[in-house]
Amino acid sequence: MNLLDIYSQYYSYGSDSYKILYTHSRSVADKALNLAQMHPEMSLDTAFIEEAALLHDIGVFLCNAPGIDCHGEADYICHGYLGAELLRKEGLARHALVCERHTGAGITLKEILERNLPLPRRDMVPVTLEEKLICFADKFFSKSHLDREKNIDKIRQGLSKHGIDTLTRFENMCKLFLGE
Repeated sequence: MNLLDIYSQYYSYGSDSYKILYTHSRSVADKALNLAQMHPEMSLDTAFIEEAALLHDIGVFLCNAPGIDCHGEADYICHGYLGAELLRKEGLARHALVCERHTGAGITLKEILERNLPLPRRDMVPVTLEEKLICFADKFFSKSHLDREKNIDKIRQGLSKHGIDTLTRFENMCKLFLGE
């Protein structure tokens, strides 16, 4: 699979949105691969992890996020499931699940309904170890500060705004991948 061919279908090479997406996604992929190396006992699919991490945010261009040069119409929270739709059309159903399930620490149907989020009415929580790992690695990097990695306390602070269930899912990922 040539990921750059997929990128080029939706982003102009060299544009700010392309640079932001690729830089962020490369950081996430590198973090996920480093964490995977720490856990040989998990038998993680590292080739898939790299591909899926590089594609996890492919749908951001469809969202209204001018700060990262994305001028679509959808709310930013929609980028995961919108990216999943794009990847399913490419025949990448497994990669699509990573897109759909990586937002926050995953989003449950209950949370979608309670918050009236503009998302499909289904659970979008990472299930496989690879999905959880990419979701976890993604929390360490923002698209607005590409040059730095967030620390755990900063991540916890941000996720706590979305409720105890979100924070608990993140804490479970911390235990799984960091032993914390």
